Amino acid sequence: MTTATDRAPAQVLVVDDVEVNRDLLARRLQRLGHVVTMAENGQQAVELAEAGAFDLVLLDVMMPVLDGIGALTALKANTRTRDVPVLMISANTEIETVVRCIELGADDYLSKPFDPVLLRARVGASLEKKWLRDREKARTQRMELDLEVGARIQRDFLPDALPVVPGYEFGARFEPAREVGGDFYDGFKLPDGSVALVLGDVCDKGVGAALFMALFRSLIRSTASSQIGASGLDVLKARVLHAVTVTNDYIANTHGRANMFATLFVGALDPATGQIAYVNGGHEPPRVIRADGGVRTMLPPTGPAVGMLPEIPFIAGRFTLEPGETLLVLTDGVTESRAPNGLLLGDDATDALLVEPADSAAALLDRVMDAVHAHAAGAPAADDVTLLGVRRAKS
Repeated sequence: MTTATDRAPAQVLVVDDVEVNRDLLARRLQRLGHVVTMAENGQQAVELAEAGAFDLVLLDVMMPVLDGIGALTALKANTRTRDVPVLMISANTEIETVVRCIELGADDYLSKPFDPVLLRARVGASLEKKWLRDREKARTQRMELDLEVGARIQRDFLPDALPVVPGYEFGARFEPAREVGGDFYDGFKLPDGSVALVLGDVCDKGVGAALFMALFRSLIRSTASSQIGASGLDVLKARVLHAVTVTNDYIANTHGRANMFATLFVGALDPATGQIAYVNGGHEPPRVIRADGGVRTMLPPTGPAVGMLPEIPFIAGRFTLEPGETLLVLTDGVTESRAPNGLLLGDDATDALLVEPADSAAALLDRVMDAVHAHAAGAPAADDVTLLGVRRAKS
């Protein structure tokens, strides 16, 4: 822990048009261990403060060229100097002016003639607040840098590109509500030629959710790619059930005390037939959209959220993505997008976006994202928004 004696001497700017006052303050401050710079008027003080790096300014109220109010206003208007604490120097007859200065941002004041004990106390208190602010600012900057690094790492966990499969178009959109988030998506080819389709939403937000997002994503990717003792259409169901079950049991058994879980959609697409086996672990129902627009069917949950309890039984569903149809998987950040007045976008409005046919999966995803942005009308997002789309070409 840093103490007052560990700190470097404070840089103090003394501003007074009376030389005897400047010299008196300078000597007393130097005895306290501070480094003193002096200015004769407010204009000179503003120029010195802009060029230097001061920890404290002692500023007289009544001065020629530029008085204390003008200098204080200039200091607080400048991003470089606005956080430097200012002690006003005043005669007892100037108290009303001092009150105005404090309203403008001054930290405190000293009355003439200067009392050594009061000078030491008020200078010490102002410097302590300055050092605390500096420490908090440095801590905030470190946290912001860590979050920027975390955001880059999280983006690295998302696929650089989705699979290229003849007859299919894949697309995704990802917008975290904060620097890092709990949503993720994935798409990759499996050993048997099928394609894994994954979208998840880890509970909570921020750094903790982002850490578990990486864990969920890695577990799903590794377990879905492992060898499965099944054949034909059964291998699709076996793959998704294996991936979800192993992930669920690992999270619940190893990290149960963290109370972290995720809603997950894990699917396996057979490109030759359009068959998709899937597990929906408590997730927002994906939409299967007809070639001519509109929702043909929805895929409700086939089990609870993943990671809550070990040995939960999950069921695999299966459907065929027909030529011209699109599978749209989305997080509840879409349906629960909040307008400035608190109104949610909702399922009906979301489904209404799917009525008109789209020329491509990318166009459909952009339509949904544009609607989310329009609904929010500039308000900060309450939740991460993630979309995954698969469009099968028309025959």
